[in-house]
Amino acid sequence: MTEKKPNELQLIASLQLTSNNELYKIIDFLNKNLKDRNVVFGLSKGPHSNIMTMAIYKT
Repeated sequence: MTEKKPNELQLIASLQLTSNNELYKIIDFLNKNLKDRNVVFGLSKGPHSNIMTMAIYKT
């Protein structure tokens, strides 16, 4: 079993989606409104891809 280091994010879930510029607004909205719930949302996109990955982390 691995121990959680201080300030380390733990991945809860991830989902791959078709790229959409509006996803950044959703992630920003979720992070601003759920920051007191110990979760962080992330969004990443490959350099030459139309696929984005949304992730949920526990802080």
